[in-house]
Amino acid sequence: MKTVLNDASVTDFLDSRATDPQERADCDAIIDILQKVTGHPPKMWGDAIVGFDVYHYKYASGREADMCLLGFSPRKGKFSLYVLGDFEGKDDLLAKLGKHKVQGSCLHVKRLKDIDTDVLAEIARRSAEHTRGLYPNSGC
Repeated sequence: MKTVLNDASVTDFLDSRATDPQERADCDAIIDILQKVTGHPPKMWGDAIVGFDVYHYKYASGREADMCLLGFSPRKGKFSLYVLGDFEGKDDLLAKLGKHKVQGSCLHVKRLKDIDTDVLAEIARRSAEHTRGLYPNSGC
């Protein structure tokens, strides 16, 4: 698995990816939101994901691994936010969020000014709560 927790610098990663001042400010705002939700500082997962907290999952097939509870990555022209667990009320919150796209458990937004960041924080909170409920003994 390529997406593993490591000691790489979050600041160095973001400085190299988010070269536009507004994009970098959006990264800092996302960090603030996800850190408040999880109570954990940002850490690098793999070479492209800034993650918060950790949970351990195990599938019926026997495959298991650790993964960040919540995370994001600045991609070309958008932010990929890993905040979409399958929690109750998700569709209602997404309807209130603003301009976004959903792909699996990933939420894509172009700029934070396009969305309601309070709704984003609530989505992240409910997703983290849902995942912690699924994996209660994972050390979250």
